[in-house]
Amino acid sequence: MAGGGTSMLGSILLFTVVVSLQEVYRGKLASSELYTILGGFTSSLLFLFSLTFIGNLQESSGRKSSWGAVVIAEIIALVAASTVHRVCITTCFLFSAGLLYEMNKISGYMLSESKSKKH
Repeated sequence: MAGGGTSMLGSILLFTVVVSLQEVYRGKLASSELYTILGGFTSSLLFLFSLTFIGNLQESSGRKSSWGAVVIAEIIALVAASTVHRVCITTCFLFSAGLLYEMNKISGYMLSESKSKKH
């Protein structure tokens, strides 16, 4: 499993790549309905990467991650989505909610698995 520093570096690099590509192809992403949905999905990936970065930053500084990290990451993703198209904001929010649900499931599974290995 990747350490906190490696995960933090990887997430900020992926965030930078995705936001750069999203801005380069902004016109294409806003050109049709399907591409607008794709723009919302790429913005939800920004949510995932920024949440990973913020969570690892908080953990490395000794603070426990909370819902504040989720809200900040969502605001960052929604602002990035708003630069592409208005509909991207809605689709980004929906995709981000789905990603957050799945991340919570995986986190719970990993936590229960690590507790069972200790005993």
